[in-house]
Amino acid sequence: MPASDENYVSGDDYVIEFMRYEFRFGAQDFEERVTAAAVRLGLIGSNTLDGEETADLVELAWQGRIAEPRSRLGQYLVRHWERLGVLEGESLVYWLRKLVFRSAYLDHRVKVGSLEVAWDEGTGDFGYAEPRGGRSLLELAPTPSWHAVQFRR
Repeated sequence: MPASDENYVSGDDYVIEFMRYEFRFGAQDFEERVTAAAVRLGLIGSNTLDGEETADLVELAWQGRIAEPRSRLGQYLVRHWERLGVLEGESLVYWLRKLVFRSAYLDHRVKVGSLEVAWDEGTGDFGYAEPRGGRSLLELAPTPSWHAVQFRR
């Protein structure tokens, strides 16, 4: 088990191991990260979900499936899973989880002083920089897109 300063902890509602790291999430933290991942992938247009939509999305990211949809979003995901589950060779569940881990990992690296948040004038956005200069490769890694099959209300 790695040293505790390498593990992200915001609560004990969701405990997930990824590679050699153990991530412990509080419910709100996990919900926000899953929703942000779905927005980043283009699966949903914004992070303004109701409780049932959030619960369906969290269940998909956590369990890898939605047993009983609670919302129109959940129904859409279940009904169109053949089209949505794997898009151009990329797994939706894998990418939801990967972006949740990536965001927690980056936030934790900031907390322990391994990364700094920096303003990038070229992109007009915040990014991550190493304290001695440079940018984090994790932040620059591309992600696949589900925009073409995005859930629309």
